[in-house]
Amino acid sequence: MQAEEEEQQHKENGGNYRTLMADTHFLWAGASAAQFGWAVVLYRKGSGAHSTSMPFRAFAVASLFVGAGATAAFAGLRASGIHKVEDLIQLGANIRTGLGVQRRARDE
Repeated sequence: MQAEEEEQQHKENGGNYRTLMADTHFLWAGASAAQFGWAVVLYRKGSGAHSTSMPFRAFAVASLFVGAGATAAFAGLRASGIHKVEDLIQLGANIRTGLGVQRRARDE
């Protein structure tokens, strides 16, 4: 019975099996923690022996911090059950309804 449900979900998702993994937010959170940890280690090391590599190192550290933030945000979305853009649009509509804001006109 469960295999049939998974097969049906697999067809509904357009054949993308990765969206069926229930606990992918743990993977994204782990990746975020690893990136953040690596960024902190590189930041504490400083410029190293040669100052000529400083611009590259600064860019690498900044990229790791930005990447850690992005993967943490994605992990939060996955953990809250938002898997598609349509889910995020529905969440926005529910928030606006809860706040009593009128529905926005859409240009279609």
